Amino acid sequence: MPGVHEVVHPLIGRHLTVLRNETTRPAEFRGSVRRLATLLAYEATKDLGSLPTKVKTPVAMAEGCELTDRIGLVPILRAGLGMVDPVLDLIPSAEVWHLGLYRDEETAQPVRYYDKLPPGKPVDTALVLDPMLATGGSAVAALQTLYEWGVGRAKVLSLIASQEGVDTVAAAFPQAQVYVCKVDPELNDQKFIVPGLGDAGDRSFNTIIH
Repeated sequence: MPGVHEVVHPLIGRHLTVLRNETTRPAEFRGSVRRLATLLAYEATKDLGSLPTKVKTPVAMAEGCELTDRIGLVPILRAGLGMVDPVLDLIPSAEVWHLGLYRDEETAQPVRYYDKLPPGKPVDTALVLDPMLATGGSAVAALQTLYEWGVGRAKVLSLIASQEGVDTVAAAFPQAQVYVCKVDPELNDQKFIVPGLGDAGDRSFNTIIH
């Protein structure tokens, strides 16, 4: 599907297996989230704008480059927070703007409760960080907000998605790019991805109610 990039790599397969395993402890879960976020961000940023520059090494002058895009990271609270630091490690100059969205358990529709996008000129490229793309509702709501803000280019980075979720995003915003580790076939009656990995936020922050 145009605009949807399912990134295939042995390291992605391994760390996704860790996330899927129901016995994985929160600390190990968070570690694999960080590593997968790094790998996704590497793929999603291959087309960032840059300009050539020169630097002086201890030995001689060398060719280099500087990024020209103003980049914003938009984690979807709360599960997206675990993806912020690894992406910032790759792009230290990135700005971080927060969108608070939660899924209404009765309707499965996104509800926005927090919006920290600044007034003024938007970033050139926005990376939406959302570990789970289930129905696609939260991603669509986030993209709608970003495009209304004036962002020229937006990409969604998700660890796992359902086919319904990526179809929903592609139908609503065909210009958006989605980078995902794995697209699973379906959702269950509770709108959880199947086979999925459970609730990424609860598993990351150790808030599963037993």
